[in-house]
Amino acid sequence: MKAWRLTAPGGQLSFREIPVPAVTEGSVLVRLQAAPLLSYLRSYVDGELGGYQPPEGEFTPGTNGVGVIKATGTGVYGLADGQRVFCSPYLVAGENVAEPAEALMALTALTADPGSAGLVNRWRDGTLAELALVPASAVTPVPATLGHIGSDRLAALSRCVVPYGGFLRGRLTPGEVVVVHGATGAFGSAAVLVALAMGASQVIAAGRNPDMLSRLGGLPRVAMVRMTGDIDVDARALRAAAGPADCALDMIGRADSAAGTLAVLGSLRRGGRLVLMGSMTAALPLDYGQLLRTGGEIIGNFMYPRWAPGRLLQLVAAGQLDLEHIPIATRLLPELPTAMRQAEKPGAPLIVMV
Repeated sequence: MKAWRLTAPGGQLSFREIPVPAVTEGSVLVRLQAAPLLSYLRSYVDGELGGYQPPEGEFTPGTNGVGVIKATGTGVYGLADGQRVFCSPYLVAGENVAEPAEALMALTALTADPGSAGLVNRWRDGTLAELALVPASAVTPVPATLGHIGSDRLAALSRCVVPYGGFLRGRLTPGEVVVVHGATGAFGSAAVLVALAMGASQVIAAGRNPDMLSRLGGLPRVAMVRMTGDIDVDARALRAAAGPADCALDMIGRADSAAGTLAVLGSLRRGGRLVLMGSMTAALPLDYGQLLRTGGEIIGNFMYPRWAPGRLLQLVAAGQLDLEHIPIATRLLPELPTAMRQAEKPGAPLIVMV
């Protein structure tokens, strides 16, 4: 089979023939039909990102994917050859211990402990290949009722499942008012769609990109707030739009200031919940007294439960989550270098390798 191979972040990336991986116990071999790219994949491949703990030695990059099962290993009971599946990169060891090892397949270990490193080395090869060996616990069957939706379009589920995990952690219930901070980003814009699908009565899309805000503002039950960087001004604007909000999801990426996040916190009603899923290089200063008086919650969250993709696929099948609202552009697998540069441009569509 053909696959992209990376010697290490910052090393050599090449597209070549490699042996088809042997199907092992608890795994499935998937023939990939679509593989979405992370917007920062080019930076990762070129070794520009700190804090990652990649697999040791050469590996095939690529995280999510959609494809058809070609073969199943021993110990796989609920999956079968020929099923179309969604592949997730988020791996959690199935052990009854207090803190099971976690990793993102073909990307990074998540902690410094040997278990996490062992997990990413065990599942070192990802989806930028014709075939991928994936743990059975990381694949979700696509319902037959979604047969009319192409695999390239279903790959957009990768944008939705991350904020869905945040809303689950924040206990979002139908009828609540939601603020999405960073709504003009890749995952933030998908978070607006997910909140609507989960029954939010109103979603406040907060961000800086006026064009993207305008597009989101065309959705039902969505109001827009353009963030200025002034905590008090933005908090008042958010509260005026939300009246105030029950729950907020912070999806801001690589922020160098905490102003936006603090404004969102100030927009919540008493007992409101703020879920942090973005990234920030600055410290987050908290007002102890404010949290005490308002009873607010600040919840950190990473990724999602393993059953989350299946629940999202049910929302798609029910017509509650419309993946057509996520722009995509397809590129052929050999075109990866060009596709990575396209994916990292601000406002770019989701690039899906086919």
